[in-house]
Amino acid sequence: MISKSQSHFRSAVEDFQSAHQKATVEEVLARLQGKPNTLLSFEEVAKKLKLQARSERGVQTIPLEAIVGSVGRYTDFTRTFLPRNPSDQQRWALVKASLDENGFPPIDVYKVSDVYFVLDGNHRVSVARQEGWSTIQANVIEVKSNVPLSADTSPDELIVKSEYADFLEETRLHEYRPNVDLGVTIPGQYEKLFQQIQVHRYYAWVDRKLSWSFEEAMLDWYDSVYIPLVETIRDRGLLRWFPGRTVTDFYLWATEHRDALQKELGWQIRPEAVAEALAGKTDQAAEAETGSWRKSKLMQRYTDSLFKDILVPLSHTEDGWQAMEQALFVARQEGSTLHGLHIEDSQAHLEGKEAGALRERFQQMCQDANLKGALALEVGETSEKILERARLADLLVIKVSYPPQTGIASLTSPLRMIISRVPRPILAVPGNAVRTTHALLAFDGSSRAKEALFLATYLAEQWGISLTVFTALENGKLPSSVQDEARAYLDLHEIKANHVIEKGPAGTVRQVIREHGIDLIVMGGYSGLTIKEFFIGSNVNLVLKESKIPVLICR
Repeated sequence: MISKSQSHFRSAVEDFQSAHQKATVEEVLARLQGKPNTLLSFEEVAKKLKLQARSERGVQTIPLEAIVGSVGRYTDFTRTFLPRNPSDQQRWALVKASLDENGFPPIDVYKVSDVYFVLDGNHRVSVARQEGWSTIQANVIEVKSNVPLSADTSPDELIVKSEYADFLEETRLHEYRPNVDLGVTIPGQYEKLFQQIQVHRYYAWVDRKLSWSFEEAMLDWYDSVYIPLVETIRDRGLLRWFPGRTVTDFYLWATEHRDALQKELGWQIRPEAVAEALAGKTDQAAEAETGSWRKSKLMQRYTDSLFKDILVPLSHTEDGWQAMEQALFVARQEGSTLHGLHIEDSQAHLEGKEAGALRERFQQMCQDANLKGALALEVGETSEKILERARLADLLVIKVSYPPQTGIASLTSPLRMIISRVPRPILAVPGNAVRTTHALLAFDGSSRAKEALFLATYLAEQWGISLTVFTALENGKLPSSVQDEARAYLDLHEIKANHVIEKGPAGTVRQVIREHGIDLIVMGGYSGLTIKEFFIGSNVNLVLKESKIPVLICR
């Protein structure tokens, strides 16, 4: 007659054989999928991550799924602790047969970051997982690590983790910024970060005569270069377009892309501008939404200038430089960098004397105004190039040589296409540049007029200019209370403005401009209702056709 203990042992042997077969299947699937299926070696991890300080944490209940490695037997089990070796049958079955209602004695583990390595008790872990347990009792010895490990860390990823540990050991950045997380997924990236710090230190001396130590340069790079760009990446949700990558992966991609653009265009481009441009390019539907630009600038509006980078397309004609003069005025107010853009239809035209003269004139005007700027020369279709490069700027200043016409002709206007598609405010310059002292906000309560309200308030507050809010009721098409929201918003920002409401059509604005000495119109862009615009006309087209003063158009 078979004893109860013998029966338990035979059952345990059958369970082992089943688990071993599962291990074989798991190995095959892992190879087919190209995924690692081995436990991590604690010795290798300790060496690569430079683990040293240890402390006893006593008996704790730990999650079985967080056990990712072993001290000495990491080759005997799969990543899910299925037994790989047939020779383990006796030991495994004995452990399984000894299991009673009290469970197992606590295993011994090392804890590194959020994962565990078995020091003693590998078979108990294997049996527990086959029994469907989610946790197990363990004597925990915590080993300090400056590099985070997770339950899905693979042996190949240890190479990257090792490089991170070397970087932290050399820079000690984690000692100055304890919450630092520069995790990447690709080997060789930490050398690039180290080089960025060295370059930052070099230019601190060249540009500002600051003789920084490596530590000083590193902290300034981290606080003023790395963190602002990372915050932009996170705020805009850009990582959703790069699954499986970290924010530092994206940061390095953006800075390398910026370097390539700077070399191509000759412009100084902020890394966050590259990130913003990529956000728009990858999610054009979100970029086209009314208010997308304002939402991205809400915090900056109260702490910094809105127009750090200004794009100015230029031609050979003399009146094209009127836009440059207007851009210089804005740049002085905002402390902006000017990005000039001249576009030709062939490379041969860019290599002529006229192109060189354009660049010299542009540089001289920037120098005379004590402003930074550079002119890029490019080949391509004018409207598309302007649209592409406008994503790198905060404001487009453009000369109005041929305003959109009425009817179907307006729909084919290059200027209309630019205004309707550029995801940035546009300052349209119809005549000579003027010094802005009094702006008129054309307000009809629409969503785009509210975008114009945001900018008009900013200009009144930061530039100290006067503001008049104008509404044409269009003979009853708009309620007389339409300006209430504008009044409340301006009151919130402590801006005193003139409020003018006319009962007639929008054309009555001409008289208001003359009477109040208006030198800038701020208004919303096209409504997007193409059929309505075709039959009735557009206020934007009307203003661009008749205005002699600059018009700031808001998406």
